[in-house]
Amino acid sequence: MRREGVAPPVLRIDGLVKTYRLSSQVIHALRGVSLRVGAGQLVAIMGASGSGKSTLLHLAGGLDLPDAGSVVVEDRDITRMSDRQRTLFRRRRMGIIFQAYNLLPTLTARENVAVPLLVDGESNARIKRRVDEILDLVHRGERADHRPQAMSGGEQQRVAIGRALLNDPAVVLADEPTGNLDSVNAVEIWMLLGRLAHELGKT
Repeated sequence: MRREGVAPPVLRIDGLVKTYRLSSQVIHALRGVSLRVGAGQLVAIMGASGSGKSTLLHLAGGLDLPDAGSVVVEDRDITRMSDRQRTLFRRRRMGIIFQAYNLLPTLTARENVAVPLLVDGESNARIKRRVDEILDLVHRGERADHRPQAMSGGEQQRVAIGRALLNDPAVVLADEPTGNLDSVNAVEIWMLLGRLAHELGKT
């Protein structure tokens, strides 16, 4: 029962189990993991290499399915969706930031950020307006027409964060977003993520 006046968590993970088979060996990546995250919370998942952090994020983002358990985002269980439903939901209600940036090398910063709206067939006017807003938000408006090879690692990660925010997602997941950055850029990226959580209420 939901208590009156208490908002439900934006992300609810219950009893996640995930195993992998490597030849004759069984790897238990996750054993019954549960988690609640509310709106505007900034949560860091820490642990040793191989402890299941990336597996948990991939399951939370619907990039993979658990052997058991559920992942509920905005009261919708993504583990019960079809592949197509999960893909559409992830594109429209979730933002995912990867360590490797995953920018398309032949596209400019503006074009990379615009990809999710282009896929959804939005009008050019709305795409331009929204992309300009996002590039200003991540302080990369002046690099809008540069391709990834002409940007530093920190600049590329800001563009990747902008792309993840384009559809105003309910949840933003970041898998080691500063892993490829020097200490100065790493601090700047964490400050940006903190601002998104505290000022914009992003989870």
